[in-house]
Amino acid sequence: MRIAIDTNLYRDFFSADSEVQKQLRVPELIYVPFVTLAELRAGFLCGSRGRENEHRLEQFLSTPRVRTLHQTDRTSRFYAQLYYQLRSLGTPIPTNDLWIASLVMENDIYLYSGDQHFDCLPQLPRF
Repeated sequence: MRIAIDTNLYRDFFSADSEVQKQLRVPELIYVPFVTLAELRAGFLCGSRGRENEHRLEQFLSTPRVRTLHQTDRTSRFYAQLYYQLRSLGTPIPTNDLWIASLVMENDIYLYSGDQHFDCLPQLPRF
Protein backbone atom coordinates (compact mmCIF):
# COMPACT_ATOMS: atom_id res chain seq x y z
CA MET A 1 0.00 0.00 0.00
CA ARG A 2 1.14 3.53 -0.84
CA ILE A 3 -0.11 6.59 1.02
CA ALA A 4 0.31 10.37 1.08
CA ILE A 5 0.29 12.25 4.36
CA ASP A 6 -0.74 15.81 4.99
CA THR A 7 0.66 18.33 7.43
CA ASN A 8 -1.50 17.37 10.40
CA LEU A 9 -0.52 13.70 10.12
CA TYR A 10 3.17 14.56 10.02
CA ARG A 11 2.75 16.69 13.15
CA ASP A 12 0.76 13.94 14.88
CA PHE A 13 3.47 11.43 14.04
CA PHE A 14 6.13 13.56 15.71
CA SER A 15 3.96 14.54 18.66
CA ALA A 16 4.00 10.92 19.81
CA ASP A 17 0.50 10.04 18.63
CA SER A 18 0.84 6.28 19.07
CA GLU A 19 -2.04 5.49 16.71
CA VAL A 20 -0.48 7.48 13.86
CA GLN A 21 2.94 5.97 14.56
CA LYS A 22 1.39 2.50 14.47
CA GLN A 23 -0.52 3.19 11.24
CA LEU A 24 2.55 4.57 9.47
CA ARG A 25 4.29 1.21 9.89
CA VAL A 26 1.79 -0.38 7.48
CA PRO A 27 2.42 1.30 4.08
CA GLU A 28 5.26 0.20 1.85
CA LEU A 29 5.70 3.80 0.64
CA ILE A 30 4.84 7.10 2.29
CA TYR A 31 4.60 10.15 0.05
CA VAL A 32 4.97 13.69 1.34
CA PRO A 33 3.32 16.11 -1.10
CA PHE A 34 5.29 19.24 -2.00
CA VAL A 35 2.47 21.28 -0.43
CA THR A 36 2.89 19.48 2.88
CA LEU A 37 6.62 20.26 2.79
CA ALA A 38 5.90 23.93 2.13
CA GLU A 39 3.38 24.14 4.99
CA LEU A 40 5.76 22.39 7.38
CA ARG A 41 8.72 24.59 6.48
CA ALA A 42 6.64 27.75 6.78
CA GLY A 43 5.61 26.63 10.24
CA PHE A 44 9.22 25.88 11.16
CA LEU A 45 10.26 29.42 10.21
CA CYS A 46 7.54 30.85 12.43
CA GLY A 47 8.41 28.66 15.40
CA SER A 48 11.19 28.70 17.95
CA ARG A 49 12.60 25.25 17.05
CA GLY A 50 12.98 25.70 13.32
CA ARG A 51 16.42 24.13 12.95
CA GLU A 52 15.48 21.14 15.07
CA ASN A 53 12.25 20.62 13.13
CA GLU A 54 14.00 20.99 9.77
CA HIS A 55 16.61 18.42 10.83
CA ARG A 56 13.87 16.00 11.91
CA LEU A 57 12.07 16.51 8.58
CA GLU A 58 15.27 15.83 6.61
CA GLN A 59 15.77 12.61 8.57
CA PHE A 60 12.17 11.56 7.86
CA LEU A 61 12.56 12.34 4.14
CA SER A 62 15.75 10.29 3.94
CA THR A 63 13.96 7.18 5.20
CA PRO A 64 13.88 4.55 2.42
CA ARG A 65 10.06 4.30 2.47
CA VAL A 66 9.50 8.05 2.18
CA ARG A 67 9.29 9.99 -1.11
CA THR A 68 8.43 13.56 -2.02
CA LEU A 69 5.45 13.96 -4.34
CA HIS A 70 5.61 16.76 -6.91
CA GLN A 71 2.99 18.22 -9.21
CA THR A 72 2.84 17.68 -12.96
CA ASP A 73 0.68 19.07 -15.72
CA ARG A 74 -1.67 16.14 -15.12
CA THR A 75 -2.01 17.24 -11.48
CA SER A 76 -3.53 20.50 -12.68
CA ARG A 77 -6.22 18.58 -14.55
CA PHE A 78 -7.21 16.70 -11.40
CA TYR A 79 -7.13 20.00 -9.50
CA ALA A 80 -9.49 21.61 -12.02
CA GLN A 81 -11.91 18.68 -11.90
CA LEU A 82 -11.97 18.56 -8.11
CA TYR A 83 -12.27 22.35 -7.85
CA TYR A 84 -15.26 22.30 -10.22
CA GLN A 85 -16.90 19.45 -8.28
CA LEU A 86 -16.48 21.17 -4.94
CA ARG A 87 -17.61 24.53 -6.25
CA SER A 88 -20.70 22.95 -7.84
CA LEU A 89 -21.58 21.37 -4.48
CA GLY A 90 -20.82 24.55 -2.54
CA THR A 91 -18.24 22.73 -0.42
CA PRO A 92 -14.85 24.35 -1.02
CA ILE A 93 -11.78 23.10 0.82
CA PRO A 94 -8.48 24.91 1.46
CA THR A 95 -6.40 25.35 -1.68
CA ASN A 96 -3.40 23.45 -0.34
CA ASP A 97 -5.60 20.49 0.51
CA LEU A 98 -7.07 20.59 -2.97
CA TRP A 99 -3.52 20.22 -4.34
CA ILE A 100 -2.90 17.28 -2.01
CA ALA A 101 -6.14 15.60 -3.12
CA SER A 102 -5.17 16.14 -6.75
CA LEU A 103 -1.77 14.50 -6.20
CA VAL A 104 -3.42 11.54 -4.48
CA MET A 105 -5.87 11.07 -7.33
CA GLU A 106 -3.19 11.44 -10.00
CA ASN A 107 -0.86 8.91 -8.39
CA ASP A 108 -3.54 6.38 -7.44
CA ILE A 109 -2.54 6.29 -3.78
CA TYR A 110 -4.37 6.64 -0.47
CA LEU A 111 -4.56 9.79 1.63
CA TYR A 112 -3.92 9.59 5.35
CA SER A 113 -5.32 12.73 6.94
CA GLY A 114 -7.39 13.78 9.90
CA ASP A 115 -9.00 16.67 8.01
CA GLN A 116 -12.74 16.07 7.70
CA HIS A 117 -13.17 18.38 4.72
CA PHE A 118 -11.68 15.63 2.55
CA ASP A 119 -14.97 13.81 3.19
CA CYS A 120 -16.46 16.13 0.53
CA LEU A 121 -14.50 14.08 -2.05
CA PRO A 122 -15.96 10.55 -1.86
CA GLN A 123 -13.80 9.41 -4.79
CA LEU A 124 -10.63 10.22 -2.84
CA PRO A 125 -9.05 6.98 -1.57
CA ARG A 126 -8.50 7.29 2.19
CA PHE A 127 -6.32 5.30 4.56
